[in-house]
Amino acid sequence: MRELLSFGLSGVVSADTMRVVDKNADGCGVSAMQRMESAGVALASAVRKENPCRVTILCGPGNNGGDGLCAARYLSADIDVIVYCCGEPKTAEARAQYAALAGCPVTIFSEPSPEIFSADVIVDALLGTGARLPLREPYAGLVSLMNASSARVIACDMPTPGARADRVVTFHLAKTVGAEVYGIGIPLAAEIFCGEGDLLLIPEKSAVSHKGSGGTVLVVGGGPYQGAPFLAGVAALRAGADIVRVASPSDGFMPDIIHERLSGNHVSEKHREHLVSLAEKSDAVICGPGLGVAPDSLSICFDVVEAARNAVVDADLIRNPLPHAREGTIYTPHAGEFARITGEAVPSGLFERGHAVRAAAAAANATIILKGSIDTISDGTRVRFNKTGAPGMTTGGTGDVLAGCTGGLLARMNPFEAACAAVYATGLAGGIADDEAGDGLLATDLLRHLAHTLYREE
Repeated sequence: MRELLSFGLSGVVSADTMRVVDKNADGCGVSAMQRMESAGVALASAVRKENPCRVTILCGPGNNGGDGLCAARYLSADIDVIVYCCGEPKTAEARAQYAALAGCPVTIFSEPSPEIFSADVIVDALLGTGARLPLREPYAGLVSLMNASSARVIACDMPTPGARADRVVTFHLAKTVGAEVYGIGIPLAAEIFCGEGDLLLIPEKSAVSHKGSGGTVLVVGGGPYQGAPFLAGVAALRAGADIVRVASPSDGFMPDIIHERLSGNHVSEKHREHLVSLAEKSDAVICGPGLGVAPDSLSICFDVVEAARNAVVDADLIRNPLPHAREGTIYTPHAGEFARITGEAVPSGLFERGHAVRAAAAAANATIILKGSIDTISDGTRVRFNKTGAPGMTTGGTGDVLAGCTGGLLARMNPFEAACAAVYATGLAGGIADDEAGDGLLATDLLRHLAHTLYREE
């Protein structure tokens, strides 16, 4: 595992990235309560460096406030500690930390008081990465009082918007420039392996969503293999796309899919204008499932991808020269297709494979999903791996399901995040299907479980 450190995160990360890592840490066996306890210990250690006689900790209702409550418990052993609780704790972890303070010599306020700001150090544990603007009361008022205080201010994780901070103490990774970063035991795997956290970035449909707000997806393929584009189309629907069109020279029919029936037995020159027009109107295009290698099919689909806003390029279309969509492109090669576009065999080691896929993605200016027993995903800068899946997924059609899921997410996500969520959820669906069917697994079995693995409620 140590050789994979170079694929870990560094520098300043976004709140969304940290949400992913935190959730993935749960899957690695490091619970939110463990992380909060470690953060509280680190925060207390940072406060002690100020040699204060009195410390005030302003605690919000979320886990940022929970970090502050935990720090208060450790500091109270030899420092005069005041805690101001801005509302009742809302998370199980924060409630547990609040309960633990009952046995400590800590003064707790739930209403503003001048005494709150008569401290040597004020800890801002109000909102952290959960801050949203504009600030409501009482937060806005607390920020004004904190800014007017003569105390040193230490922000927990991130300063509350508008608040001054003499120091920022953050955990695992920096969320702002100049922060002091303390480790809290989150393993490397939470950063480099896809997990439940990656699903948090999928946009939720709201009560005011309308038909089409989940994205419009076009699938182009079929001819030699007529079922493939329909597998991809249903997978795109299961991934949350609102409208899916399958343009294919087949007589297939599925009630949930708009079938753009193409004349003849393969995608050909006479379809070019119509397909390009459809691509221009779609949020994402999935090109290649079941396409075959007829020269005119490949040429036309190249133009379709080039006309698309976003595209997933799959199967026979993965060949040089690689087509590019206008905004985001994802290639989904297996080992043989990867060798075809790079001229190099896939390395056996995970470290070497990560570097090979990153180099290929950088050269292609795209995101690549290299499928395998452990999938490798890169956008030319970031590298992630995915371990979900099952032996039964070697059956035909599972790659079409992955392409469809990826395209369905790409219609409303950026390519790298869509790719990571898709490989994780599709592999998880395959694992459930494999438990049920074993060697009798069908690609359609994945479709039954895909929506659950993407959108299940805990």
